[in-house]
Amino acid sequence: MKLNANDHRRHARRRLPRFVFDYIDGGAENEDCLRRNAADLAALHLLPTALCDTRHGDTGVTVFGQRWSAPTGVAPIGFSGLVRPHGDTLLACAAASVGVPHVLPTPSNDRLEAVREAALARNPDAVQWMQLYVMGDRTIAEQLVRRARHAGYGALVLTVDATVSGLRERDVRNGFKLPFRFTPSTLLDLALHPAWSLGMAMQGRSPSFVNLTESDDGATSPQVQAALLSRTMDRTLVWEHLAWLRRLWDGPLVIKGLLHPHDAERAVAHGADAIVVSNHGGRQLDAAPSTISVLPRMVDAVAQRIPVFVDGGFRRGSDVVKALATGATAAFVGRPAVWGMATDGEAGACSVLAALSKEIARTMILIGADRVADISAQHLLANPQAGDRRG
Repeated sequence: MKLNANDHRRHARRRLPRFVFDYIDGGAENEDCLRRNAADLAALHLLPTALCDTRHGDTGVTVFGQRWSAPTGVAPIGFSGLVRPHGDTLLACAAASVGVPHVLPTPSNDRLEAVREAALARNPDAVQWMQLYVMGDRTIAEQLVRRARHAGYGALVLTVDATVSGLRERDVRNGFKLPFRFTPSTLLDLALHPAWSLGMAMQGRSPSFVNLTESDDGATSPQVQAALLSRTMDRTLVWEHLAWLRRLWDGPLVIKGLLHPHDAERAVAHGADAIVVSNHGGRQLDAAPSTISVLPRMVDAVAQRIPVFVDGGFRRGSDVVKALATGATAAFVGRPAVWGMATDGEAGACSVLAALSKEIARTMILIGADRVADISAQHLLANPQAGDRRG
């Protein structure tokens, strides 16, 4: 029985070859940051307020003029097509069905126009954003932005914490790189996971980064694919270059990957419409702090001028409520949605997102919050002291 994200994770681990599961599940170096994200969330407690009218139990929020059913969404997850064929589309459709946003990554394995069309078929009010990496050749980014605008994506999410790839030692040990080369161990791994292998074989070709080309066949050069997988980005990109993006994109601009309060202030000063407090799920700088630990300072730096989103380690609805009590507008999830998609496709991702929304609603009622706006710092207890340990 799969009741929550952790249940789906266990099933995904059995279904996926090791090199695929490790790519999704792993972090950088010792994976300390990955563990800190979850541990620091667990160290926060919620303080209920009693005898509150919670008859509405309204989890909805409005962001950039669009209504979300809950203050959560699907973060950009690269190479989802390696988990299941058309994984990006499955995730987008699941998010649309539940009524929460989906952020399509630059390293999507489905064309952004097709993903948008599929999501709108599930929900005509589907909220979809486009994540952007700026590589050395900025014409690639310019093409992506123009296509996203034409397809009707609602916001552009510029990721700024991946100028070089973190050292993901699980991937190194598994020989996971592009172009991918099979070894005796990977061939055995594939043989031990026939359902996944059959699904990939039926797809007809390996997943590729199809949005990095305008060609009809979606072929991407091995050099571009390898550069994207290794996060070889434009290291000359600075705050002043946001003006370049503004000339290409007239919708909401979100800056993702910030941890320093000064950067939050710079984002506001340079015209960002929102920020995402993120350490890339612990996959970049292993020495980075957890996102929940720096969230209060980021919220203070922004001073309610723009929305503050957060990701990193969120698994339960109560985790999301903790972020809201700290001042976040919403919390995004990545791995949980992929675990659900790995086990049961679109239905599995829907199950994870729907369970998360229900947990948010239940937690709100239990702490005495009738609407998202009712959640505040009064509901939060940080680093609670253990009880009397004498005798």
